Amino acid sequence: MKKNAIKLNSLQKRTLALFQVLAGDPETSTLNKETGEISIAYLPEPHGDHVHVGHFVVSGQDASGFANEAVWRALERKGLIKSQFPIQATLTKVGLDYDTKFKEQFEHSDH
Repeated sequence: MKKNAIKLNSLQKRTLALFQVLAGDPETSTLNKETGEISIAYLPEPHGDHVHVGHFVVSGQDASGFANEAVWRALERKGLIKSQFPIQATLTKVGLDYDTKFKEQFEHSDH
């Protein structure tokens, strides 16, 4: 998919990238084999000024979209997730394949 072809803002892109990381972890996600969609039922809680997302440590500010219903609604409206805010997000095939360019910016956690 073309870079930002769906016209996401920075917070929406960061949130989608974090959802994609969580979707890749079997401890936080469930694959629907029929549709190829992945549901995320566990969202990490911030502690201090950061959040552990999979093997990454991200700033609490970068993960603020987890608690922002407007971000979830925008991602759903654009066909990237199916929202059950704030309990569960299901990434659609489009959402799983969307290249946010943010995943590479997260730092690996050793903490």
